[in-house]
Amino acid sequence: MKIILFQPEIPQNTGNIARTCALTNTTLVLVRPLGFSISDRMLKRSGLDYWPWTSIEIIDDLLTYLQQAGSPFYFFSRYAPLLYTEPSYSKAEDSLLIFGSETKGLPPVFKEHWPDRFYTIPCSPILRGKNPLDSGCLNLSNAVSIVLYEALRQKDFKGCR
Repeated sequence: MKIILFQPEIPQNTGNIARTCALTNTTLVLVRPLGFSISDRMLKRSGLDYWPWTSIEIIDDLLTYLQQAGSPFYFFSRYAPLLYTEPSYSKAEDSLLIFGSETKGLPPVFKEHWPDRFYTIPCSPILRGKNPLDSGCLNLSNAVSIVLYEALRQKDFKGCR
């Protein structure tokens, strides 16, 4: 499988995700522009010493990448109607799990092309002052872990045991 981060902004999140990818034999794909340098010390610190075991690809154009992909792919957004547990990840070895940036999410073009491939992790509604928000938003590295481990569970944790 591959985790795709669309224009990630926070090096600590990407480092944590890289560590998770190393421990699950999952490739990490980063879509430019990145909000940090790959050599950023916070990125390296959060990934600890797992970087040598992390398979990383860096791409410039996610739309073209997906149009050429021979693998099933899924987008994850707090605004999606379907639950992240609904896809059958076990049908393909090389599913692509796609997450937006921490502050901007995914651009509308992806939902315009593939509206039926958007999934969410449910969160309880929260209040900030007197303005209710429709839902809270998980930290990116937590969201990636939740989705990735559901996909691995469906595959009986193949490659992780």
